[in-house]
Order: sequence, then C-alpha cells, then structure tokens
Amino acid sequence: MRILIASDKFKGSATGPAVAAALAEGISQAAPGTVIDAVPVADGGEGTVDAALAAGFEAVSATVTGPAGLPVEARFGVRGGQAIIEMAAASGLDLLPGGVKDALGATSRGTGELIAAALDRGATSIVLGIGGSANSDGGAGMLQALGVSLRDADGQELPGGGGALARIAAVDVSELDPRLAAAEIVLASDVDNPLLGERGAPAVFGPQKGASPEDVAVLDAALARFAALLEQQPGIRAATDLPGAGGAGGVGYAALAALGARREPGVEVVQRLTGLAEALGSGDAKADLVITGEGSLDDQSLGGKTPLGVAAAARAAGIPVIAVCGRSTLSPEAAQAAGFARVYALSELEPDPARSMAEAVSLLTEVGRRIGAEVSELVPQGLSRHGR
Repeated sequence: MRILIASDKFKGSATGPAVAAALAEGISQAAPGTVIDAVPVADGGEGTVDAALAAGFEAVSATVTGPAGLPVEARFGVRGGQAIIEMAAASGLDLLPGGVKDALGATSRGTGELIAAALDRGATSIVLGIGGSANSDGGAGMLQALGVSLRDADGQELPGGGGALARIAAVDVSELDPRLAAAEIVLASDVDNPLLGERGAPAVFGPQKGASPEDVAVLDAALARFAALLEQQPGIRAATDLPGAGGAGGVGYAALAALGARREPGVEVVQRLTGLAEALGSGDAKADLVITGEGSLDDQSLGGKTPLGVAAAARAAGIPVIAVCGRSTLSPEAAQAAGFARVYALSELEPDPARSMAEAVSLLTEVGRRIGAEVSELVPQGLSRHGR
C-alpha cells in the first residue's frame, strides 16, 4: 500500500511538512508497512516557501522593510537560477506590530527588497507568491525598492502606503533595476480582481486590511492616480483591468505593469515546483491513495485552493483522494462533487476551535490512525490493482 500526502499548511497550527509528518506517524501506527510519501504543497500564498524547501530549494534569509516600516527577517527559496518568494514573509498582515492594521500606511517595500535579494543571488526566474498582505499600495512600495521614484508636487519622494499616493505628482522608472528585464517573473495567484472599482483591491480586500468605507474611497482614487502616471512611463503596460491586478493590495498590478510578470494559478505553480505529478507515480509505482488538506475546507476552497488542485491531479491519475482539515463547512454532496472520497476534520475529535488549533499535531496523528485503520475501505481498487 502506498499513500501520498500532499497537504497545505493548517494556518496558525502546523506547516505543510508538519501536517504530513503527523498524519504519516498515525497511519504507520495503524497500518505498519504502509509506504508513505509526502509532497508539501501550497496555493502561492503562505506556506509556498515551506513547500519549496521541502522540494529541495535552499533557504535564504534577508532583512527587509516590514509592512509598518520596521525591519523584519524574511526567508525565500533558491535552487539554481530560480527563486521562490512569499510576499507574506515580507509584507504580511501577521507582521504588523501588535496586529494593528493600517490600510492607508502599510507598504509592500519589503517584497521589492526580497526580489532584489533574489536577483543578488543570481536568480533569473522568480515566482512571486502573493496572499496575506497588509498593504493596499498598488505595489508602489515594491517598485520603490526596485528603483522607481515616486514624488509629490514638491519633488519629495513619497513615504510608504497607499494613502500617500493621493499626493503623487511624478513617476520615474529610469532607475528600475535593469536585471528585471532579463528575469522571468511569475505571479502565483488565484485572485482575478482588477486594481480599481467595485471589484478592485481597495473595495474587496481593503476592509480585511483595516480600511473603512472612507479609506476605500481614498485608496481607490489614489491608486487610480498612481496607475495613470505610471502607465505614461516607457516600458510600462496598461494593467489596471488585467485579471489579478487587484491581488495583494495591488502588488499584482505593479508586477504585471512594471515587472513584465505573467499570472498563473498558484496551486499549479507549486505543484510544478514540488513535482506532484511525478510523486503520484504511474504503473505499479502509482499511489493507492492521496491525502490532501488545509486548515479550513469551505466554499473558498472550491475556488481553486490547494486541496482542489491536488484532488484534480489525483483524479486525472485515477487515484482516490481524501481531505483532512481543521474544520469543514462543505456538505457531503459538495465534498463528493469536489472529488473527495471522504473528509476527516479535526473538529470531529475536538470541537473547541482554540484547543483544536493548539493541539493540531496530536489530533492529526489520531486522524492518521483512523485513516490507517480504514484504508482498505478507501482504496479497494488500489489493493486489487497491486495484487495485495
């Protein structure tokens, strides 16, 4: 019996590798002799670097500017000429001092500094995973870190934050890091929102970052002003209406407009990096069962999150797949339609959310034992296929 575990993180509880290790321990206890492989995966947001490191990338640390302007230590992954950057590590909500949100003042500068650090390491291909960002600055801070000048009417360089863009009077891209011209930038994101308007970054994502209705109006007007000036510059393409421009407070826009990035679904990018298709196997080496999961399995998961991507790949290979999660709000019918033969939720063992998160690793081990005990019910066709 061969089982492949391809799980995302359980946010606030366990990394993808920790989830896989706990499940594997439980399965081995209940079904000794089971061959268990693990491919940590992610959707391009938080956990992407962990997945890359588990796939053989080297961890590199850099001190960068956090979303509140204070220095933070951030990791990214490198392998050969390829770098994997997770925006949340430099500009994430979790990095705000005291958790105090600042939609008008938070900056994406640290993300640009991570890109520069990757270029310093010789990267010619950069995956920029976005998600969990604190900023709504249209990627202005990221571009400033890469050499773009943004000035007010007095010729002063603008401070960080989307609110400051209301005063922008001039943009100069002549000092944009020339190494970017030879680099391939992949924007790993499932967000398809434009930069502006009712589906734009301020309106849809601003409230999550602490924006009031008044702040949303200020930010939308400020980003429109910024984009109008930026797109007058040579080498910049019009991108406000491109799918994904609204991702990560508009960092998607800056990447598409100024860095020449192309957008790809995050889960597909990570699957390619971590070799999920190869791990699924073929012929006699094909996995009998795939286990995937994330902290919360819900309607958002159905929009292209990690478990759905893994389930699609497993189905294409003819392998049954089950999901493990902290909690699930999906009906049995919805879960089955998504391709899951069964869903195991930690909330079934520990209904108190706080305790479930705090004890996630031990609960995952118990879930692993349950899976090991029930595996013959889950994959009778796998047993037959391998003659076991």
